[in-house]
Amino acid sequence: MIRVAVVDDEQLVRSGLRMILGTAPDIDVVADCGGGEAVNTVRRCAPDVVLLDIRMPDVDGLTVLRGLRALAQPPAVAMLTTFDADEYLAAALRGGAAGFLLKDTDPEQLVRAVRTLAAGGSVLDPGVTRAVIGGYLAAEAETTAAAAIQALTPREREVLSLVGAGLANPQIAERMGLAPSTVKDHVRAVLGKLGGINRVQAAIVADRAGLVASQRAPRGERSGR
Repeated sequence: MIRVAVVDDEQLVRSGLRMILGTAPDIDVVADCGGGEAVNTVRRCAPDVVLLDIRMPDVDGLTVLRGLRALAQPPAVAMLTTFDADEYLAAALRGGAAGFLLKDTDPEQLVRAVRTLAAGGSVLDPGVTRAVIGGYLAAEAETTAAAAIQALTPREREVLSLVGAGLANPQIAERMGLAPSTVKDHVRAVLGKLGGINRVQAAIVADRAGLVASQRAPRGERSGR
């Protein structure tokens, strides 16, 4: 079972997400709470995935994200937002968020996203991708990333394209016919060559470079089925 915690200041939102995710046989929502209780709740319940509201009145999502990333065994965290141009998105990306989802994400897509996050992949809702790219890839950073991509080997570039498509290492290994340990080494090398960035940042770089479109995983593969 994939253990999930939902962190949002609105009880209605938490209940809605719990209801949606509860329809999936392999997902268990083990906790839901507001931002102020988030870190202690996650420490106690040890979820695999946290869906975290980026804007909350008691404590903002970036503060909670920092607290979660500081845990001994941090979960994968996807930021939830109602805005497709939220200025906090780039900061959340730099803070270690593994994905971004709009609160009105289609229920089936939400379930697939949780499965992808639990498998070590990244998720970028199309509605927020442009905002994230605009906030993270300033002109200088984009030029540096483009130059770094040119220095990748053909195999590393293929790995980057699959990371950009949201695949986790086991899925990339299956797609490329490689051992998972080999893929792990390739991913580490790619992230290092791109400046020590994380998977979501690499996914954005790959998308911006046009490497992703041909590598989108089939629905069954992205959902972990």
